[in-house]
Amino acid sequence: MNVLKIKIAVPEGIDTSMEENALTVKGEKGELRRVFKHHSVSMALKDGIVLETATDRRKDRAVLGTWKAHVKNMFKGASEGYTYKMKIIYVHFPMTVKVEGDKVVVNNFMGEKGQRIAKIIGDTQITVKKEDIEITGIDKDAAGQTAANIEKACKKKKKDLRVFHDGIYIIQKG
Repeated sequence: MNVLKIKIAVPEGIDTSMEENALTVKGEKGELRRVFKHHSVSMALKDGIVLETATDRRKDRAVLGTWKAHVKNMFKGASEGYTYKMKIIYVHFPMTVKVEGDKVVVNNFMGEKGQRIAKIIGDTQITVKKEDIEITGIDKDAAGQTAANIEKACKKKKKDLRVFHDGIYIIQKG
């Protein structure tokens, strides 16, 4: 059996700490905490972050790669943050989008009387300016899921998507 190790260097301006299986990352934008738990993969703080597994199984290597990506996303989020940009597109019926507490409310979508509601995940911030929506946050998963929730709330059923372009679409990620 081979012991596989991946070492991740901690960037400047980032503080890391570990408590049982939870990794906490602090940066200038904020603090993120995530639990990493797997039966055959471990994480430790030794001159950076060390991920290791005692087996050479393909699934364990996949977990190592996934954890590495999550840790790097946490570093970027704590130092720079994530921003998703969306565009409100309508042809005939002008839709209105507003933020109410922990949800985004879309009114008059394709002339509908009811509201369409999308949930905001975590500490994600949303700003609506005319036909543009900007989603910002330090947690990549929360910001991305919020953008997906907004896009999904404006899904059209029983319409030809080549003709009916109305909706709210992600135009920029990152």
